Amino acid sequence: MTVPVETFFLHPDAQGTLQSKIQQMIAQGILSGRFQPGEKLPSTRKLAQHLGISRITVTLSYTELLANDYLTSRGRSGYFVSDTAPVPPVFAASPVTPDAVDWTRAIGQKYSGGQTPTKPQDWAHYRYPFIYGQADPTLFDHANWRLCAMQALGQRDFGPMTTDYFDQDDPKLIEFIVRHSLPRRGITARPEQVLITLGAQNALWLTTQVLLTQRRHATMEEPCYHALHDILNQSRCHISHVRVDHDGLPPDAIPPGTDVIFTTPSHQCPTTATMPMDRRRALLDRAAEMDAIIVEDDYEFEMSFLKAPSPALKSLDADGRVIYVGSFSKSLFPGLRLGYLVGSEPFIREARALRASVLRHPPGHIQRTVAYFLSLGHYDALVRKMSTALHTRRDAMQQAITDTGLTIAGQGASGGSSFWMRAPSTVDTGQLADMLKPQSVLIEPGESFFSGPDRPRNFYRLAYSSIPSSRIADGIKRVADAIARLA
Repeated sequence: MTVPVETFFLHPDAQGTLQSKIQQMIAQGILSGRFQPGEKLPSTRKLAQHLGISRITVTLSYTELLANDYLTSRGRSGYFVSDTAPVPPVFAASPVTPDAVDWTRAIGQKYSGGQTPTKPQDWAHYRYPFIYGQADPTLFDHANWRLCAMQALGQRDFGPMTTDYFDQDDPKLIEFIVRHSLPRRGITARPEQVLITLGAQNALWLTTQVLLTQRRHATMEEPCYHALHDILNQSRCHISHVRVDHDGLPPDAIPPGTDVIFTTPSHQCPTTATMPMDRRRALLDRAAEMDAIIVEDDYEFEMSFLKAPSPALKSLDADGRVIYVGSFSKSLFPGLRLGYLVGSEPFIREARALRASVLRHPPGHIQRTVAYFLSLGHYDALVRKMSTALHTRRDAMQQAITDTGLTIAGQGASGGSSFWMRAPSTVDTGQLADMLKPQSVLIEPGESFFSGPDRPRNFYRLAYSSIPSSRIADGIKRVADAIARLA
């Protein structure tokens, strides 16, 4: 019996080359029991026509499956599922018995139940995904990223890929950050003042662990990056929340006795406000007056397509009191999880030792791949391409928001990839998000960006990094219609 060719399809989320996707498709069919030993597979010509691909690709896939004993060939009769093909092991279900441990007593400190929301893993299946920070496959430079990854796998880079750096980092990546990335923000640093992290969030965690104790006092923006709420709460330090205005964090409102100030001056999260230069200098003066450290999260400076970004706060720092947090995950893709810390050597030394005790260092192959992608100019080309696309999408979204009468609560002066929105005070945007999901619309409710028991529930964020311009107007209209029904 021949397996019908109509039962074969390539899963859109499958990884690897086209050849490997075909191998996965057939191997999974055999392992799941859909294809039985002795059954005949479609000819290479039929399967190629059905999938709309080259026949040689199918032939190479079948050949590889022959070598792995998934298939067998019978002269001119074709390809069949091998009688000795691998089968999944069968395990008897273990009986479910309750633990003898009382975990409510055994757990010394809880890390679950924080404010950071989870984003739908299937966001790409929604037609109108207005969610922040996701990569758009139509913009990403797959070809050159693959070439850089392959180059980093080569014999010449065997050492960087396999070396246990312990507490060190790939020197090529550090060199590029010091010579190219930081000067664009007006920052001068030595390699000893830079540490690679697993994204900006990991950088904020390392910084919090090094600088704060239960006796020290941190000040953070309100609203702010929701993961920072969780990081600071877990440190058990004293926390003050300072409400931002249209220029970001007001220095005069920072309470006396603050030890560490967390801020996003270039692109406030989530309001996207840009702190003007005179306020940046006032913030530095306020920190010096209190002998406080400033942690600057510069998370989206690359997306400055409206005008050039202001120099980083770190570039104005003559005292060494600013710790700078940068990230490649926003401009490349969030799954990369690669960022960096820049600060004075005594601080970086402690952060490096802490990182080594937790994860040693980010994978060498990833660091070297990024180093090649940056140094060969692919990163700059990608940022230019993304900036052009985001500018077009921003214009489309601003027009759609104006046409539908929605209210913008905050928008960046230099660009970015989102609008901070305010619904009527009677609208709960958590309920709004639930109402929009069946219409294939995703938005981000704003409650998690605030602190305290009386957090406003009528704010929300609309991002345009992962939605084509042609769909924005229709998606915004659905949001507006749903708000009108709730209000």
